[in-house]
Amino acid sequence: MSITVDELQIADPPDAWARAGFSVDADSVCRVGGVRIRLMGPARATGIVGWSLRGLPPEFPDDLDGIPTRPSTAATARPATHPNGVTGIDHVVLLSADLGRTVASLAAAGVHPRRERDGELGGRAIRQIFFRFGEVIIEVVGSPETATDGPSTLWGITYAVADIDATAAFFGDLTGPVKDAVQPGRRITTLRHRDLGISVRTAVISARP
Repeated sequence: MSITVDELQIADPPDAWARAGFSVDADSVCRVGGVRIRLMGPARATGIVGWSLRGLPPEFPDDLDGIPTRPSTAATARPATHPNGVTGIDHVVLLSADLGRTVASLAAAGVHPRRERDGELGGRAIRQIFFRFGEVIIEVVGSPETATDGPSTLWGITYAVADIDATAAFFGDLTGPVKDAVQPGRRITTLRHRDLGISVRTAVISARP
């Protein structure tokens, strides 16, 4: 059975996401594509504090390279309609303190890299390694040269949208300029997430051609 994302747990208040144009259910769950985003409030932390995955091997540990991880057998979520135009999760960025260790942890879960590329972020060399978790791409990012003992973290989410110009207009000055994405034929913009009361780094990208 392949690994898929059932749920992301995020330490944000539901009303902040509702104000940002996400439809939030009465149980504080936001259904984005087939993934549930459970909004747990800011009391315990900030950002993405854990996830649940389908298809994990039996007796898999309760963390994946430091990320709190629970097994799930829940059915795929029924997608909701969001006023901001979001239709699904394109990819989740996983920041790795040790790329070799992270790749080994993912291999133990039964997933293997699809591709990788080298780049630069803030003047530092980075390596991006891509994995497929069902409809969601997991983009592992870390230094190709150094490693530390720290845990990996789920750092940010990029959402697919039906009409990126309409979504940018919805957010107004709370989003940056729409520009060409690395992926050919696609365009992307980054939200000023803190101004929206959201603790997760957030971008939106046009649908795949």
